[in-house]
Amino acid sequence: MNLTPKQLRIFEFIRSHRATKGFSPTMQEIADTLGVTKVTVFEHVEALVRKGALVRDPNKSRSLSIADDAQLPNEAADRQVESDGPIPMPLQFPLVGRIAAGRPIEKCAQDETLRLEELFGPRRGQTSPMFALQVDGWSMRDEGIFDGDYVIVERRQTARNGERVVALLPDGETTLKTFFKERDGRIRLQPANPEFEPIIVDRCEIQGVVVGVMRRY
Repeated sequence: MNLTPKQLRIFEFIRSHRATKGFSPTMQEIADTLGVTKVTVFEHVEALVRKGALVRDPNKSRSLSIADDAQLPNEAADRQVESDGPIPMPLQFPLVGRIAAGRPIEKCAQDETLRLEELFGPRRGQTSPMFALQVDGWSMRDEGIFDGDYVIVERRQTARNGERVVALLPDGETTLKTFFKERDGRIRLQPANPEFEPIIVDRCEIQGVVVGVMRRY
């Protein structure tokens, strides 16, 4: 399913809202949460309906629902893993959107050929699919992750302290930060740039862990 970054944010927010509250948000609630106009939301929702991601009943309020067969590229990979076992590492990754943010790779294997599958491919015994996101912002600058870079992400729902994660926040926003579980049980999402404040939340949804960074000059 080919969604633009804004369509992806709206789709994920609607899906999260339905999962946590049992009903869909209104157009105004989507606009207020994502910081856009109601007209913008309406246009993207219409596109999502045309693409088969959403279903709408015009005779009901809060009528948006997720299409039965709607799935994002990384979720399709998940289903392939479940049905067929490990899948081969591709030379290209699905670009599923942009991520709000930010160790440079010092050396590669001493080989005449740079093999992406060796750098970013699943480790032995790992079956999790991979996907890519383009970084939008500078909050991970001091980790060597810059605006416009591409991060290669292993799809996971858990993370260890110090890992760089893609996290879905309770307000529907998605961010790239370093994950820390505090002693009081809260989660600290730490930027790598002193101009940005840490994000402290009671909970968040881990969508993946960064395994590499790619940059084109």
